[in-house]
Amino acid sequence: MFWLILAFLSAALLGCYDSLKKQALKDNAVVPVLFLNTLFSSLVFLPFIVLSGSTPLLDGSVFHVASGGWDVHRYVVLKAVIVLSSWILGYFGMKHLPLTIVGPINATRPVMVLVGALLVFGERLNVWQWIGVALAVTSFLMLSRSSKKEGIDFKHDHWIYMIVGAAALGAVSGLYDKYLMTPVENGGIGLDRMLVQSWYNIYQCFMMGIMLLLLWWPQRKSSTPFHWSWSIIGVSLFLSTADFLYFYSLSLPDAMISIVSMVRRGSVVVSFLFGAWFFHERNLRAKAVDLTLVLLGMFFLYIGSR
Repeated sequence: MFWLILAFLSAALLGCYDSLKKQALKDNAVVPVLFLNTLFSSLVFLPFIVLSGSTPLLDGSVFHVASGGWDVHRYVVLKAVIVLSSWILGYFGMKHLPLTIVGPINATRPVMVLVGALLVFGERLNVWQWIGVALAVTSFLMLSRSSKKEGIDFKHDHWIYMIVGAAALGAVSGLYDKYLMTPVENGGIGLDRMLVQSWYNIYQCFMMGIMLLLLWWPQRKSSTPFHWSWSIIGVSLFLSTADFLYFYSLSLPDAMISIVSMVRRGSVVVSFLFGAWFFHERNLRAKAVDLTLVLLGMFFLYIGSR
């Protein structure tokens, strides 16, 4: 059950990451913020890559980054494309929506992962886990109704579509992670988790650098200006740590991607509290009911996985 403990720790850090991301995007240009996030995340892992490739210092440790040629890195490049696409949609959507709405929507991502896990990996859930999934779906339906009080129509708001699109791509990324980490004899590729996490951040940084130079820089004077915020560094640090625990969890035997993904969405608790206390968002009573359903879903999933 160590993999489940790591998933819960990752969820707590991910909630802090979402909250800092909301702060970093406040009245700020999205593209340079996202570029800096990928840059600082890359700088976090660059020393591990260098030390692993040039010295035996990290050999046998959880921080060792395995080496590999293009036959390995092509899978990591695809991972970077999927994640970056999700982040671009998610960053734009989060900038224009309350954190107390974005969090619960993201919490339904594991339902998408579940469908994929059932179809691709043959995972099967018990009754307790199915109850947890049902509660998560119900919370999404209730959130769509309560959000109308803030003038947000789920059917016609394109920022909502961006958040849902980000969640869907995040689900694809989660399934792809399981495929990357699963040993070859079990139908996966068996990639080193640190290789995946280290290099996909670096590939994302290059991709965002190109986007920054070609799309944002020429239009910077006529679009939302960029201003520095120390929360940008916090975003990278919390995300890097949360993802490290996440990948570590998936690499352990018996880890179920459907459960890990659902537990990770427990980050909504932290982001909801930040939205209420620091951003003073409205309509909290109705959203608290939605949040309670998410928490109950997490509880049933935990009981079902023991």
